[in-house]
Amino acid sequence: MEPGPPGSSRPTEPGPCLSAQRGADQAASASLQRAARAQPGRQPLAVAAVLPAGGCGERMGVPTPKQFCPILGRPLISYTLQALERVCWIKDIVVAVTGENMEVMKSIIQKYQHKRVSLVEAGVTRHRSIFSGLKALAEDQLNCKLSKPEIVIIHDAVRPFVEEDILLKVVTAAKEHGCSDYDLEFGTECLQLALKYCGTKAKLVEGSPDLWKVTYKRDLYAAESIIKERISQEICVVTDTEEDNKHVSHLLEEVLKSELNHVKVTSEALCHASRDLQQIILDQCYNFVCVNVMTSDFQETQKLLSMLEESNLSFLYPVVVISVHFLDFKLVPPSQKMENLMLIREFAKEVKKRNIWLCGLLISYPQDEQKRQESLRQGAIVIASLIKERNSGLIGQLLIA
Repeated sequence: MEPGPPGSSRPTEPGPCLSAQRGADQAASASLQRAARAQPGRQPLAVAAVLPAGGCGERMGVPTPKQFCPILGRPLISYTLQALERVCWIKDIVVAVTGENMEVMKSIIQKYQHKRVSLVEAGVTRHRSIFSGLKALAEDQLNCKLSKPEIVIIHDAVRPFVEEDILLKVVTAAKEHGCSDYDLEFGTECLQLALKYCGTKAKLVEGSPDLWKVTYKRDLYAAESIIKERISQEICVVTDTEEDNKHVSHLLEEVLKSELNHVKVTSEALCHASRDLQQIILDQCYNFVCVNVMTSDFQETQKLLSMLEESNLSFLYPVVVISVHFLDFKLVPPSQKMENLMLIREFAKEVKKRNIWLCGLLISYPQDEQKRQESLRQGAIVIASLIKERNSGLIGQLLIA
């Protein structure tokens, strides 16, 4: 019996590792290594995974099979593959897809740089698809890149939020009992079949709320919301090294911290030699605010965009860049700078090809301190909304706070 749609429990997003999840994953890997060392002379368990992905997704009510439905522009199955690839002790991942979707799957693997993934043709039923994957792993063929495993994990292609500790529990139970399955309310048909036909002992492993399955269209929206939330937990405010700009950048950073107390906000100087900024990019921050004070040009923003393009950070998730321009509207009416500011559309159109979502924000910077603080607060609210919502319809738009 399938679990219902997600409720209050929130799955862990399968891309960037949050600190708690990273700790759990490391503990799981360490546990598996200790188990291997406990048997002198024995190699670590050979583990593989089979993903049946030949369904047509009738219940989804869309023409595209649900495993290929996009979430933030990326197919759902790619998130599931990434979750499994993060588990270093899963040596091979076999995906069973229909012949008509074979090329689509190959292009997904290539585009999102998936590793350790092999394809087989799916059968007419889910069980036949699983059998095809198992057969590919069991065959000893010359020039075959697959190694014969001791344990095979069968995992739905549309359950992208699986964590390593759950997989370890399943593998451990399979090693001890010969067969195991996730506890999804009353177990799944795989366990029932194993009990009925294989004559083997079996173990039902208690699962977690994170294992819910994308079945209906509403589940796609829920999954997208979770992923958006997970990649919106850090914002980097960048500016050049001039003192005035650094001062305004610091003010904005403090207001963002005050308004978004659940989000990590950092600030860095914008220069190609900045190791700290490059490290933030390497650490997979997907949200950047580029501060420009009393100017309508995009020189600093272009520097940041160039760094992001070179980093290849955005090939898995869209990176949001907000080019913020502070102007004193009494000294410099917005109409005088609007022609320059509207160039953002051309820049945004170009970088969107690299999955970088650029938009502009014009914030009033009056001389009066109280009015300035309120203007900064309004700007922070707009920035938070742009990052959290990740609305592709606002790419290239210039907003005024």
